[in-house]
Amino acid sequence: MDRIKLNFINRSSDTNNSSVVIFQQNVAEDFGELAIAWKVIENCGRLDNHPFVYPLNFRVSACDSYGNFTPQLPAYDGQAFDMIKSTSGDILQLSSTPATSPTEVEVRNQLAYGAINANCYKDGKLLATKTRLAPGQKAVFEFQPRIYIGVVSQIQEGEVMNCYYFPNQLGNQLVRHHKCGYRNDRRRSWQIVSGI
Repeated sequence: MDRIKLNFINRSSDTNNSSVVIFQQNVAEDFGELAIAWKVIENCGRLDNHPFVYPLNFRVSACDSYGNFTPQLPAYDGQAFDMIKSTSGDILQLSSTPATSPTEVEVRNQLAYGAINANCYKDGKLLATKTRLAPGQKAVFEFQPRIYIGVVSQIQEGEVMNCYYFPNQLGNQLVRHHKCGYRNDRRRSWQIVSGI
């Protein structure tokens, strides 16, 4: 099982037709880390439901200083990826040197010059990003087995969420019953642990 089927049911009394945002936070980078709106559910009326699939694995990609995006590569805990200059141009490849931590994924800028942006995707949608990585710098991604759910207005998928959207103010989160840092343990159930 590499995907979890979830079903959002609107049981709120909200009459403002607010959007519901679903996101994760990169726990490996705690300084200046902004959350990305991974999924936004719009126009879901009272007692309506919105089924969606949440993949357990993610992919990484990089964007070079020329605006070129690499293909999205499957990423697993403990792996590292290097942005290098090849004969065809800038490419992102799996590194022969693993990540520093077995629970993290790293994207390293190994170019001689030019900053890159490192991006994580789930289901083809932007989940997290680290921008302006100079040569020799790296982005580190680690996600706890939880998603956050909040009610917001005027936000679109892939947008950076302002600081007032962070989980301690949003309310709901889904967490797995057991912490799992390794790929083989990702078959746990999810539960709602708090309400909006």
